[in-house]
Amino acid sequence: MLFAGVAVLYAATAMIYGWNLTLAIVNMALIGAIMALGVNMQWGYAGLFNIGVMGFVALGGLAAVVVSMPPVPEAWAAGGMGVILGLLIGAATVIAAMMIWARMPKGRARGVLVAGVLLAGFFLFRAVFDPATAAVEAVNPAGTGYLGGMGLPVLLAWPAGGVLAAGAAWLIGKTALGLRSDYLAIATLGISEIVIAVLKNEDWLARGVKNVTGIPRPWPVPYEVALQQRPGFGDWASGLGFDPATASSIIVKLGYAGLFLVVILVIVVALELALKSPWGRMMRAIRDNEVAAAAMGKDVTARHLQVFVLGSAIVGVAGAMMTTLDGQLTPGSYQPLRFTFLVWVMVVVGGSGNNWGSVLGGLLIWWLWVMVEPLGLAVMQAVTAGMADGHWLKAHLLDSAAHMRLLTMGVLLLVVLRFSPRGLIPEK
Repeated sequence: MLFAGVAVLYAATAMIYGWNLTLAIVNMALIGAIMALGVNMQWGYAGLFNIGVMGFVALGGLAAVVVSMPPVPEAWAAGGMGVILGLLIGAATVIAAMMIWARMPKGRARGVLVAGVLLAGFFLFRAVFDPATAAVEAVNPAGTGYLGGMGLPVLLAWPAGGVLAAGAAWLIGKTALGLRSDYLAIATLGISEIVIAVLKNEDWLARGVKNVTGIPRPWPVPYEVALQQRPGFGDWASGLGFDPATASSIIVKLGYAGLFLVVILVIVVALELALKSPWGRMMRAIRDNEVAAAAMGKDVTARHLQVFVLGSAIVGVAGAMMTTLDGQLTPGSYQPLRFTFLVWVMVVVGGSGNNWGSVLGGLLIWWLWVMVEPLGLAVMQAVTAGMADGHWLKAHLLDSAAHMRLLTMGVLLLVVLRFSPRGLIPEK
């Protein structure tokens, strides 16, 4: 019944605003639902409070660029190998310091040697890395100024986004999962901001704030111009009551929606099977009582790391899908309000611990996020219809309509927590 109610909302939107806008909302809602599934796996399965969702979304978007965009031969010739060598030196420095710390006995000598290795490695890294990145960024900075990608089909970027996010989650989890829940939340938030800062400032990687545009579309989603140029397409669209531009846009959005539905169904089925397996029962036992689970021989930290990596991988897949849908990577658009807080609202409202609840939350919350502002403006216009033009209260109410979405999210979250604290579809 709840899903039917959400379907009615989307149908009403299509009738009032048209299918073009409705399908755009549907596609972003499906991506939001996948993000919510990843967060629900971490929180609903294991009780891990991750508020660094934005960073894993951004890493998925980076994967779309690295996998699908063509390489820039001039940039590689100018400094590509220097960049690779510098990164290898940095990684080798960290690994060497870790090995020394693990193998040497405690004492001042160990600390001095580790500090010396890190300091020497840092200066060697900068000596190789800085000139190489400067050379890469100097190659046609208005059009490229970065190394480019591998030129592979963009569909491969979706699992690659999951792998990249999972790798980052493993590194984060190895250092942060030993912290208490509130400290874990602070650590993940800080690391996600570091990821965004790197994307904004390292132009050689993905052009920074100059953005990467022209990310190719996945098969079989066509381009609107190609559809409009097909013989007979205009007559076919006119027969359905659409102009060719609108019809081609709707077909493209339907193609994306079909791909996203396949992904979300695969993820939901896999998560449901995992939740009902012995592994899922173990994870919920750890979530409910870590001490008792540890007493029964379960490695709580290892299981936390496992579910943290898997949940982050799902978020990374969604991030790659979103960048593919947008056709561009814009690091400046990654904000915690949209890519962390809103995803958490989807999980809480839908029902933490329930995969179908996360899907419902994604569909409902994203519809509200998009539609509340125009609906709020219509409500304010109706309320102030009898007021004289230029009245201060009328102007204030009309200007406040832009903030209706934030008010609605807060009120909805409070209402759900008060009257249905386990969400609209509670965990069984």
